Amino acid sequence: MSRTLKRPPRAFWCRAMLWTVAALAVAFGAVQLVPYGRDHSNPPPTNDFRWNDAGAETIARESCYDCHSNETEWWWATSIAPFSWLVQRDADEGREHLNFSEWTGDLTPEAMQDAVDEEMPPWQYLVIHWGARLSEEEKRTLVDGFASSLQAN
Repeated sequence: MSRTLKRPPRAFWCRAMLWTVAALAVAFGAVQLVPYGRDHSNPPPTNDFRWNDAGAETIARESCYDCHSNETEWWWATSIAPFSWLVQRDADEGREHLNFSEWTGDLTPEAMQDAVDEEMPPWQYLVIHWGARLSEEEKRTLVDGFASSLQAN
């Protein structure tokens, strides 16, 4: 004996979809109440890295400074959770590892070369900032300019 399964009526699916959308809207509204990622103040620079290569500095400001300096440019979407959480975390971690506004002299040209070859800028930054993608020539200019600036300082 064969059993046929009845499909739920269309009204059931419409109601289920409405409840799902309503639940998602409430959840989205609730996460907006979390304060993390909302403080968009940049601390004042205490010891700026001095670039002596204008080309390398331009590349660094375009591709690195949002996370690796106290000159982060916060745009409107950085106020919307959960995106704001990701941006805040990236800026906090980036400043912790390297901060061109609070230069300590810890980074070597070799370490910078490794970073730009392997992981920097990260993919989630590149999704929004297309201009931050570095060509091989730009990577070389950045690292060489950084190395010459280190020697000059």
